[in-house]
Amino acid sequence: MMKILASLAVVGLAVNAFAAVQSGKPAPDFTGVDIHGKTHKLADYKGKIVVLEAMNMDCPYVKNHYKSGAMPELQAELAKQGVVWLVVNSTSRSNPSYRTPEKAKQEASQTKAAAWIDDNSGQIGKAYGMRTTPHMFVIDPQGVLAYQGAIDDKASAQGDPRQARNYVREAVQKIKAGEKPNPVETKPYGCGVKY
Repeated sequence: MMKILASLAVVGLAVNAFAAVQSGKPAPDFTGVDIHGKTHKLADYKGKIVVLEAMNMDCPYVKNHYKSGAMPELQAELAKQGVVWLVVNSTSRSNPSYRTPEKAKQEASQTKAAAWIDDNSGQIGKAYGMRTTPHMFVIDPQGVLAYQGAIDDKASAQGDPRQARNYVREAVQKIKAGEKPNPVETKPYGCGVKY
């Protein structure tokens, strides 16, 4: 009986460490430093829509979104509308997929990725319950999590993502129109985050 209780306690701790945030609730504040040394605080973006993208360039799903140009195009499109897009890489330094700042700068330049935060501690990823790459979060100008989940409705590492229904674009459009996104949550797809 004690072993069972101890096992349940460990499972409980693991669940709490990755407790997902709830849509419609305030998004957890965070501070992260991007690969160019710039500090990003969620609180500094109050009044703006913020998109968080869990990313790992070794993931075929992420690679397809960038190689096709779909993800950088969406980032640029929304940036023109005043949306702040932050890429969060929570890959641990001990994982082969970890990128040094130099390697990350090189990849970001090639892929035209948005501001790339090195979250190798996993602090931001765990605060948001980031489970996959990509795993997307849209935060409204009041700091409330308005959408979380998949980038789109096409869970594929091949083909043109532009042909899919893009949940992030839709969520931003709804927020800008003063409406609630629909859906507010979908199941994220992709590769597991390498904490």
